[in-house]
Amino acid sequence: MVEHLAVLDVSLVKDLVFKTVLLGLGIGKGALELYIKDFFKNCIKEGVESVTGGVLTKVLYEALQQFLKIVEEELEFCNLSGAEIRDGYEMPIGQFIQNQEVKPLLGQAFAKDCRAIDGKKLGAIWRQNYSPAMPTEFDWDGVAKEYLKAVKRIIKQSPELKAILELEIQESIEKNTQEIAGISPDFNPKAYQTGLQKRYANLNLDNLDTSVYDYREKLKVWQVFVAQKVRECQEFLPQVYEIPKEHQRRLRENNELEAEVDPTMQLRYKRAYYQQPVRPILDVVNEIWEYDSYRYLVILGDPGSGKSIFLQYLALDWARTPLDKAIELPIPLLIELRTYNRDRNSGECKDLLEFFHKGNVIYRLNQHQLQERLKAGKVLVMFDGLDEVFDPAQREKVITDIHRFTNEYPKVRVIVTSRIIGYKPQRLRDTKFRHFLLQDLDSEQIQDFIYRWHELTFTDEADKQRKRERLQQAIDTSKAIEELAENPLLLTMMAILNRNQELPRDRPELYNQASQVLLHQWDVERKLLEDPRIDAVTIDYKDKQAMLRQIAYFMQAADQGLAGNLIRGDDLERVLTGYLKSIEVSNPRTVARLLIEQLRSRNFILCFLGADSYAFVHQTFLEYFCAWEFVKKFGKRGLEGGLTLEELKTEVFGKHWRDESWHEVLRLIAGMIDTSFTGEIIDYLMALDGEEEKFINLFLAAECLREAREHSTLGATAAQLLNNLKGLVKYKDGEETTSRRKANRINVIRRQAVIVVSTIWKNDPNTLPWLKTYIKSAGNSGSVKSTAMQALVKGWKDDPDTLPWLKERAQLDEDSGVRYLAVKELIEGWKAHPDILSILQICAQSDDGIWVRQLAVQALAEDWRDDPDTFLLLKQRAQSDEDEFVRHAAVKGLALNWKNDQDTQSILKTSALSDKRRTVRHLAVKALLEAWKDHPDTLSILKTCVQSDEDLEIRQLAVVEIAHGWEDDPNTFPLLKQWAQFGENGNVQDAAVRHAAVREIARGWKDEPDTLPLLKQRAQTDENELVRYAAMREIARGWKDDPDTLPLLKQ
Repeated sequence: MVEHLAVLDVSLVKDLVFKTVLLGLGIGKGALELYIKDFFKNCIKEGVESVTGGVLTKVLYEALQQFLKIVEEELEFCNLSGAEIRDGYEMPIGQFIQNQEVKPLLGQAFAKDCRAIDGKKLGAIWRQNYSPAMPTEFDWDGVAKEYLKAVKRIIKQSPELKAILELEIQESIEKNTQEIAGISPDFNPKAYQTGLQKRYANLNLDNLDTSVYDYREKLKVWQVFVAQKVRECQEFLPQVYEIPKEHQRRLRENNELEAEVDPTMQLRYKRAYYQQPVRPILDVVNEIWEYDSYRYLVILGDPGSGKSIFLQYLALDWARTPLDKAIELPIPLLIELRTYNRDRNSGECKDLLEFFHKGNVIYRLNQHQLQERLKAGKVLVMFDGLDEVFDPAQREKVITDIHRFTNEYPKVRVIVTSRIIGYKPQRLRDTKFRHFLLQDLDSEQIQDFIYRWHELTFTDEADKQRKRERLQQAIDTSKAIEELAENPLLLTMMAILNRNQELPRDRPELYNQASQVLLHQWDVERKLLEDPRIDAVTIDYKDKQAMLRQIAYFMQAADQGLAGNLIRGDDLERVLTGYLKSIEVSNPRTVARLLIEQLRSRNFILCFLGADSYAFVHQTFLEYFCAWEFVKKFGKRGLEGGLTLEELKTEVFGKHWRDESWHEVLRLIAGMIDTSFTGEIIDYLMALDGEEEKFINLFLAAECLREAREHSTLGATAAQLLNNLKGLVKYKDGEETTSRRKANRINVIRRQAVIVVSTIWKNDPNTLPWLKTYIKSAGNSGSVKSTAMQALVKGWKDDPDTLPWLKERAQLDEDSGVRYLAVKELIEGWKAHPDILSILQICAQSDDGIWVRQLAVQALAEDWRDDPDTFLLLKQRAQSDEDEFVRHAAVKGLALNWKNDQDTQSILKTSALSDKRRTVRHLAVKALLEAWKDHPDTLSILKTCVQSDEDLEIRQLAVVEIAHGWEDDPNTFPLLKQWAQFGENGNVQDAAVRHAAVREIARGWKDEPDTLPLLKQRAQTDENELVRYAAMREIARGWKDDPDTLPLLKQ
């Protein structure tokens, strides 16, 4: 048989334990052909007669060899030796691969669209038919995944097999599947799959990318879709309750928000919302199939948060599933509600079922066939965009239709999506729809998207890496850009901008480019041309930007200011009309109203909030356009409507430097004007007295300096600002204060100064030496030194001198606080460096700083527990270190990592009974109970603790643990009775023992005849008030019907 494999060019895996199983496969020509037929019956149409036998025989042996090897490796992972595997499993595994159910399961891996092998089914077949049982750790799902990967490699390496599969697999599967399922031609799942893919497969960039790039056709939704996370929001929608109260009132008046919630209830709902876990959205969707009570979902989110693409992803997931599997799965029906509402209003359909049959849908489905599936619950119905039914009355009708639909087909699963503002949850909540809110993308999801985007859209490796890193750095280093990137739509827009143009380091240019992309959606000309009342009007993107500048300028002057991000419809109309007049548009008010009407139906940079109010989709755009308008006015200085430099300083910066909600606007202005003017503004800010505001004027000045384009022209100004900031690092130096609040304030100022200097002047050759000098200087604040150390490591981690300097500080600095900070940074940043272990060992044993030793011991126990010297060192520290915190860290490390070692038990016993500090004794007692409860010494130690430990908490703990852990011991109840009357001598510790004993007797030995008399005695005669109260409470709780209880309670 080995020669036969050699002829087929099959190389046996070296040291394969199951080699005999493979060599004995299909002895006899007929048996082998039959095996091949059974194995490939779900893959090759009309059997295998037309296929070259040698090809399938070869791949069959290669596949089975890989399967046997994977099973063998999994058994080895379960700690079985080769001999144990051979003796115990060789014969049953040979029978297993001959099983009539197993053969086609393994062969299914060769199916063209196979994405998974049913590992659970393989496991079930083994459990039902073969012995011995697989080890408990054996992972059938893992075996199935590895086997599928191996088969894909075999197919890739076999051109003959690949050609066979390409020509013959799919057509046969589709034909046979439809015949078996009895699906009529007018209910064609394959055609529906094709329709879904044609409509949704390509990532729709039409509204974001105004150019035509080859990469666009390559981007599929499933390639770039990042599954969001959600948080349940059944009673609380953060965005609703965080908008201004005045706007909440207007929303209610327009019937676009539920009735006002009592503030107490609102606080309760808010607390409940933030206590909900953040969960992957796909997990939530899976639950609708697992639990009947979770059948219905509402997914809420901001504009651009990915509601629609998520539903498209679910539909495409089914559409891309092989047909033979897809027809067994629930069919997804994706309904765009704006289309359904339009079709229903026009009379094209009267209800949802007829809409699937007659409406403007991707593929019309026969309603009679569909109804059968709906009744059986084999459908996932997804209603997208409830918010896009703009008229509130029409929206209520759509919700009624959804209600009626779920009543008629109660087994179907339903998902509804909507924007948050304007959504009223009560009606769907009353019909058991669970509500979830899409969360912003987190840093890991953003990074994942950026990586995938660039992998898919770039071919040049160097260009790909450079631009990917450039975009990631822009997000990492700018809070404003990071906030934009948390929105999937805006993140996609950034990726597009980053492709063919240099992503600007200065944010204003990024926002300018971003606004041009978004404003491409605001198809003003089309809207105006549709109206016969007005002449043709040309409004380009520059006009649109000008409108937005004036809107932002108006909003900043309103009562709510920039923080409010809100403009009333009549104010918006007035601003737009004024601009349109300035460019001599005829019928400006009519045009303005048409533009506002369009804003109500689409989300651009500006969006409709409901109740005749509007806002910028993102705060960043409000800030940018506001800053740009000030810059435009400054550019007209000397002209009507212009802004002089003095006015810019006093009226803009002078009025708003204290208000941090304005700082981004002020920073943007500083970066958009000429550097010389920025320098004068910085001089102005430095001259202000900002001490009462924690010198926020100087920190703002530094941020403005960073925005300036040409630092070199601001030499004297920059030098003075740097000196001022370095002076703040020594603010109130030498001044003593007993006020914690004052001390905290001083430290906040100093630490902020360190951060600003180390970031903005990072490239200054004097900054790094300055940080090192500050850290080493005696008398400086420990928390400020910590900030300086973190800044040094963050900014200069790759500097070749940083690691040697830290190692020197960790071992030789005279200040134990500096040594602690250095050790901490070494642990966090250079854990893998070979020198760190020896430094920690030295620090743990000989550093005279308590916190240094403790930190070193903790790190050794957590990250170097596999080093043979760590156990010895921890035992030494646990027994002999003079400080309780170090001993505590050592005992904790021993209990976590070596709890079953005899030496650990001995140390725990000693520590529990004789350590000087209660924290160490308490930890040791808990560790003994966890790992050594059944050891005969443990009970003895607990009894000693009850009687003699100085700490009342430890004594109470020991009483409780004995009562619970040894409740079946006949000596426990007598002991507790004894302790319930223990040591009435005014000793608080003894009273704590009595208190615990009384409580445990009452709850664990209620039916004992001695219990109630004992409790009555303690309630009446114990010298300690707390013990008497505890006894009285237990009597009232457990013997409320006893005739003596009420009189006793009245005493």
